[in-house]
Amino acid sequence: MSGPVEVRHFLLQQESIDPGSSFSGVPTQRTEETARVSDEQVRRAQLAVARGALNIGDCRELLEMLGLVPGDDGVPPVRR
Repeated sequence: MSGPVEVRHFLLQQESIDPGSSFSGVPTQRTEETARVSDEQVRRAQLAVARGALNIGDCRELLEMLGLVPGDDGVPPVRR
């Protein structure tokens, strides 16, 4: 993506794909109880990356950079 307009377009496209999402555009402040990333958030992030990837190698690289690939213990780094 080369600029803010494309990013905005991508986010709006993702929102229209999943109209049941609770995305309101303004993030709320996290508390200690909600600071962890849920399994559902990881799943949705993985799907979003897969939709935007150019090919399987690109998808794998992006997932690894974001900490979304499960480690040896089966838990993605983003969940630790």
